[in-house]
Amino acid sequence: MSRTIAATLYATVALAGLAVVSPVFAADKAMSDKPVADKGPYDKAQVEQIVHDYLLAHPEVIAEAVQALQDKSEAEEAKAAADALVKHKDELFASKTSPAGGNLKGDVTMVEFFDYQCGYCKHTQPEMDAAIKKDGKVRIVYKEFPILGPASVIAAKAALAANMQGKYDTVHAALMAATGKLDKDRILSIAKDAGADTDRLAKDMESPAVQKEIDANLALADALNIHGTPGFVIGNTLVPGAIGADAFKDLFAKARSAKS
Repeated sequence: MSRTIAATLYATVALAGLAVVSPVFAADKAMSDKPVADKGPYDKAQVEQIVHDYLLAHPEVIAEAVQALQDKSEAEEAKAAADALVKHKDELFASKTSPAGGNLKGDVTMVEFFDYQCGYCKHTQPEMDAAIKKDGKVRIVYKEFPILGPASVIAAKAALAANMQGKYDTVHAALMAATGKLDKDRILSIAKDAGADTDRLAKDMESPAVQKEIDANLALADALNIHGTPGFVIGNTLVPGAIGADAFKDLFAKARSAKS
């Protein structure tokens, strides 16, 4: 049983128990001149039966408790995400080691966490490209986030090594456009077709700087509670998952509005 489910059940029973036992004690008090405390506490079996009978008669209590728990959890998650974005602002928006693209002098920065084997990333790419092109004032920070297996790690290393040659944009775009299974030979072939020096690329892929960038991205994603791809940070908003061009447009506007 997950923590969320366990917490939900606990909250439901606790709420129902309070809702039921309190009126029962009150009724007992009304029917007796003696204080309730003098009558002795209900035993465990009695309380469980009271709660059981009440839930059967009033099942809506469960839905109310679950909704209340969900609302509380969402509020706590939103606050935690906002605090994490503030704490890791420099790592997100001002990294000197993460590749950047788009309008480097743009007034809005978007950070993207992605994996070259992620179908959702590839599906989102044209939507994102269209929104960025239409806007014209968006800077992109690319966070290589290889979480879908060994080929993802190789592709991320190849892209970061290409960045050392000033070829990140073309290699990144080519890897994103690639369909089918990726392996090292195919990744190097894609990079070569995109204009990279593959001899130098193969060497740079194993450099400590490349591994350090990937490790930093993995740690940053974990701190932000990003566990899938794609993931976006636009202004003060964290977006887990794929979105369309209109959603990007709205988020760009929201980021600008927050600055004013």
